[in-house]
Amino acid sequence: MKYVRFMNRENEIKYGVLEGETVRLLDRNFLDSHSKPTDAWLSLEEVTLLAPVEPSKVICVGLNYALHIKEMNHSLPEDPVIFLKAPTCVVGPTAEIIYPKISRRVDYEAELAVVIGETIKDVTEVEAAKAILGYTCANDVTARDLQKKDGQWTRGKSFDTFCPIGPWVVTDIDPSQLDIQLLLNGEVKQSSNTQYFITSVPKLVSFISQVMTLIPGDVVLTGTPEGVGPMQSGDEVIVKIQGIGELRNSLR
Repeated sequence: MKYVRFMNRENEIKYGVLEGETVRLLDRNFLDSHSKPTDAWLSLEEVTLLAPVEPSKVICVGLNYALHIKEMNHSLPEDPVIFLKAPTCVVGPTAEIIYPKISRRVDYEAELAVVIGETIKDVTEVEAAKAILGYTCANDVTARDLQKKDGQWTRGKSFDTFCPIGPWVVTDIDPSQLDIQLLLNGEVKQSSNTQYFITSVPKLVSFISQVMTLIPGDVVLTGTPEGVGPMQSGDEVIVKIQGIGELRNSLR
């Protein structure tokens, strides 16, 4: 199933299930376990897709592919490295990424995003897997120069528009072996597979739940593969993940 959050022609935010090229409206947010489909349908051409969820927090995994650790000159961490992006940096498909005036290098980072569907705390890996609603594409945009200057990652990761996610949440895929790519102006810059995760999705979610309570709509970014690099104003960047689709954004 593919869940979408969108704006209709009356500028109302609605929720639905994507079936082919049409959206069947839900009577409320799909994160609500009581949501039900209605008899109303819209074509994709009649809606503007938004970020599929509005997370209370975006929890990111910094180093989860061995080759990315190597290219960033880090050592293999003993535990997963986690950090937060401000929820105000979340935008949806086709939204513009704004290049901060105070940065001289803004990088792309293609990532598989996990969308939490239940409130969880201190759960096992099995319980964590059951609490996942689904998956979407994400771009962990980073002001790399500021990240290096600060020595910690909050500022470089949390500018407004620095977390595009979408285009929808897919519920029925196995996250353990998905091709993931990033294209910059049509050229493949990152290409890998989630089978190369150092820490699996259920283990990551369980680990994070030992630290903080996760609630429906929270997003976990699972790390980026090797090949990260800079973007410039006017560039188009696409994150492609097998079984999900494409997240397209441009840089301004």
